[in-house]
Amino acid sequence: MGRAPTRDTRQAGERLVTATTVGRQGSTRRYFHAMWLLSSRDLRVKYATTWLGYIWAVLDPLLMCAIYWFLFTVVFERHGGVEPYAMFLISGLLPWQWFTTAVSDSTSAFTRDKKLVRSTGASNTIWVGRVVLSSAVSYALTFPILAAALLLFQMPIGPGIVWFPVAFLLQAVLCVGLGLVLAPLCILISDLARVTKLVIRVLFFCSPILFDLSHLPEWLQWVDRVNPMYGILTMYRLGYWPELWNTGSIVASFAISFGILALGIIVFPVLVRPVLKDL
Repeated sequence: MGRAPTRDTRQAGERLVTATTVGRQGSTRRYFHAMWLLSSRDLRVKYATTWLGYIWAVLDPLLMCAIYWFLFTVVFERHGGVEPYAMFLISGLLPWQWFTTAVSDSTSAFTRDKKLVRSTGASNTIWVGRVVLSSAVSYALTFPILAAALLLFQMPIGPGIVWFPVAFLLQAVLCVGLGLVLAPLCILISDLARVTKLVIRVLFFCSPILFDLSHLPEWLQWVDRVNPMYGILTMYRLGYWPELWNTGSIVASFAISFGILALGIIVFPVLVRPVLKDL
């Protein structure tokens, strides 16, 4: 006999079932209401059960920023080509943390709450959507840190700031698309989750987080055309450094992100059927 559902699982299931009474069957309102309930539950578990709570959302990227700043500017006496370098690091590490969390958690989207997946009649895409939404909210909670850094370094904000929400939405599109592909595949291919983590590490050094495009050797200039996060991170920074504009990388980010989303929408219904049988 299997284990009885835990109290938290039962309560989450009850809230999710209750959410299905909001709006008509299959309505967008019902779908997003249920997804928000799941995401808010994830956030409460993440922050309410620790002593430092919200501080954990910003501690990791700030610590990494301090480490990279020390290594590049103090130890190696170099920087990423953009000043102030600490601001450059912060503006890249914060959204990168969202990307890393969303993609990594998507690999276990179906296994983290197996009983909920089996016992509720919610759309299967909701398990991916809740991961992306909760990680996006965590990123939004770091905006005060970004604002404080802008004040600290006295960074002027130009009209390029209009690209910030565009980058936010495009990153959400990319994360949802990747989640729709990876969530079922990681159940069918057990090693794929580990491979995904390795790919994320490689992408980190192929993204403009520690350096800008001008610091890449000539034979690697194509990286910004195949890495969608390159153009997305560029758009996040255009309000402070308009000279970073790169048409090729931005266009490529739109094409790749929406292409991955389209692929996810197509393959997800096919892949999810055998997955549900194995849960």
